[in-house]
Amino acid sequence: MKEKQNKQQRQPIKWALNRLPKTDDRQLGKMSMEEMQKASSFHKSFPQYEPTPLTRLSSLAQYLGLGRVYVKDESYRFGLNAFKVLGGSYAIARYIAQQTGKDIADIPYSVLTSEALREEFGQATFFTATDGNHGRGVAWAARRLGQKCVVRMPKGSTQTRLRHIANEGATVTIEDMNYDDCVRLAAKEAADTPRGVIIQDTAWDGYEEIPTWIMQGYGTLALEADRQLEQDGCRPTHIFVQAGVGSLSGAVVGYFSNRFKEHPPVMVVAEANAADCLYRSAKKGDGSRVDVTGDMLTIMAGLACGEANTVSWDILRNHVDAFVSCPDWVSANGTRIYSAPLRGDSQVISGESGSVTMGLLHALMTDPEYAQLKEDLHLDETSQVLLVSSEGDTDPQRFREITWEGLCGSQKDPFCDV
Repeated sequence: MKEKQNKQQRQPIKWALNRLPKTDDRQLGKMSMEEMQKASSFHKSFPQYEPTPLTRLSSLAQYLGLGRVYVKDESYRFGLNAFKVLGGSYAIARYIAQQTGKDIADIPYSVLTSEALREEFGQATFFTATDGNHGRGVAWAARRLGQKCVVRMPKGSTQTRLRHIANEGATVTIEDMNYDDCVRLAAKEAADTPRGVIIQDTAWDGYEEIPTWIMQGYGTLALEADRQLEQDGCRPTHIFVQAGVGSLSGAVVGYFSNRFKEHPPVMVVAEANAADCLYRSAKKGDGSRVDVTGDMLTIMAGLACGEANTVSWDILRNHVDAFVSCPDWVSANGTRIYSAPLRGDSQVISGESGSVTMGLLHALMTDPEYAQLKEDLHLDETSQVLLVSSEGDTDPQRFREITWEGLCGSQKDPFCDV
């Protein structure tokens, strides 16, 4: 009886099917397979490079009544426990290439870290705002390239994530403001600093080149997943990907929309309900972007972004089938499902921002409350679903609170909406 009452108290999942007016789709070409291949070749030049695993969860697929379920596990990326380094490293490299008149193909890791290139380029200070993963990736890349890095983190960021960034040699602070205001702060500081450069994974009018490079860097993930799926004899019918500002989702949706132009997979974007700017924009329905303001408190710290990337938004509005707003309990369920697999499946360590798509897929396939969305997305025993777990346990304490103590489970929690 108590479980039933608690379920009734939970905030529901909300969704908007995509009925937005289409644009000329001019941004899609920036996520072409050719551009993604450039990023992949660059990342392969790193001594730390290995493709992250694509894990097939066969027992879970059978349990949920699906054909296949795969998860791209980014907890293994470069030893940094998250995918973000792909974008930050590629954007910094593209910037240095541009400033020195070189093609990105001519500056692999060995050249980029050479004394000769450092003497030619000199030293810049790369600024960014982050909840943790993006800033750590930018700091990691800057340190290896002999550059300076300054990172601003929003209110609510954890000391664990701050320490991870500081350990990479960056100057880092937690500010008394939300993520989007931290972006504005970092951009102003970069503009006021000699040789200051803002490396941000969101775009706005007048600042789109570097965010596009970041999105192309994320394309390495999509390209790997595509080839791994092909090796397993799978052509995905559904792709679920999470969004903060939308850079990852724009890269993944953009890649697979180019890859399967005639018959693309069903694309689903999931957001934290505290920062669901894409969902609200889709629900409004006229093509304009709706921003979310305030503190945006959610356990999904990596998704607590209230202003959409303008480059990504153009891709998503043209190619996504559904935008879904997910309360924290969805993510928490996903983390627990991954960490306690069914017999025969492998465990996946997925943090709060990485696991929301798993929680969403589970809810769609098991809860009659969401039967209509399941039907609209044509999810059934023939479906072959790709999920992206974008981070591991980047905050181990929060991970234990979810998996050991039931945070955002049946009891009322200060963070969560049950």
